[in-house]
Amino acid sequence: MVAIAILAAGRGTRMKSDLPKVLHELGGRSLVERVLQSCQEIQITRRLVIVGYRGELVKESLIRGQELSGKNPQSPPLEFVEQTEQLGTGHAIQQLLPHLEGFQGDLLVLNGDVPLLRAETIKELIAVHKQHQNSATLLTANLPNPQGYGRVFADSQNLVQQIVEDRDCTPDQKQNQRINAGVYCFHWPDLEKILPELKADNDQKEYYLTDTVNFLNPVMAVDVEDYQEILGINDRKHLATACDILQTRVKDKWMTAGVTLLDPNSITIDDTVELQPDVVIEPQTHLRGNTSIASGSRIGPGSLIENSQIAENVTVLYSVVSDSMVAENARIGPYAHLRGHAEIGSNCRVGNFVELKNTQIGDRTNVAHLSYLGDATLGEKVNIGAGTITANYDGKNKHKTQIGDRTKTGSNSVLVAPITLGEDVNVAAGSVVTEDVPNDCLVVARSRQVVKPGWKLKEPKK
Repeated sequence: MVAIAILAAGRGTRMKSDLPKVLHELGGRSLVERVLQSCQEIQITRRLVIVGYRGELVKESLIRGQELSGKNPQSPPLEFVEQTEQLGTGHAIQQLLPHLEGFQGDLLVLNGDVPLLRAETIKELIAVHKQHQNSATLLTANLPNPQGYGRVFADSQNLVQQIVEDRDCTPDQKQNQRINAGVYCFHWPDLEKILPELKADNDQKEYYLTDTVNFLNPVMAVDVEDYQEILGINDRKHLATACDILQTRVKDKWMTAGVTLLDPNSITIDDTVELQPDVVIEPQTHLRGNTSIASGSRIGPGSLIENSQIAENVTVLYSVVSDSMVAENARIGPYAHLRGHAEIGSNCRVGNFVELKNTQIGDRTNVAHLSYLGDATLGEKVNIGAGTITANYDGKNKHKTQIGDRTKTGSNSVLVAPITLGEDVNVAAGSVVTEDVPNDCLVVARSRQVVKPGWKLKEPKK
């Protein structure tokens, strides 16, 4: 049995923000969500999150995140433990005593501001802990520059002898590059006995979890292979560094899987995005959220795709697509904007300076340029002339526009919703259509041209 406890109570004053540090975003997820995600591949009995500063906001965010992403049925429900005063890591774990009373398994302790830890590293830590039946096993890292970190001293069997804070190290001890990563696996019955004995005998007047190592036996260290995994987030510069590391991981993964990234340094890809082989991502393109892009599609340059599904052989050029779906062989852009659950059929063209909002268009339909279609449904083989607009808002409510198969609108047409145009309708250029039109009709809804000669303004008399 393994319970996890995530330390998420601090404010993070160096972030210069009212938002709790663990709720700052990294690659489309909050820091604490990333920590929870890293535990998805292990068998967990309990999941406890220790909250403090703006704890209700942390709770709401995590619960909402589970609902939106689809809760993993194998994961136990989240439990929230309040730490009203932030008096150190040891004090935080002391808050678990009434919640884990009688628990006989292991407790994995993670930090809500250490978001880059890989699942493989956590599984290795737990495996070593169980294999050696340790009272405690701690994750360690060898840093090129360990200044400021507590040093871990262990024997040839990786049994920990002591942990010395940086300020207390002798010159010889400072040469040791092995540091404590702040990630632990404890045998809870052993830890439970000594937690009440922790003292705050230090300059910070805090209870340190590292002090438990002095009372537990055996305690073993496990080195993380990539020290970047244990980097914590304390300020905005750290957040930017973590973003760079995460982007390198994600882009290396997709290039290895057969995705072409032209100028990877100018591209960003959330690790929630799914790509298929033979996708090409052009420079200055950003893929975010729950986005998927199928084989043969070419995205960019200069495009943003967010929470959208792009099918095979689609091109998206200098455009924004959010919360929408694009079927195979469609061409989007340049400078198009699809949003609010737009759905584009196969072999469609959505061209220059076209905005679609909550609009569904059928196969082989074209909206080539300079149009706005909101809350509309278009059939197949429809052609929308330049400057066509659906006037969908009456100042209070949104209304629907229905356009049948093979219908064509002339340039600068306005369709005042609610309205239905049948199949094979032709709308004359410059028309303002306010009433439904049956199938196979020409509709002209404009005033007759009037020409008045001699209209030049007379010169004023001097």
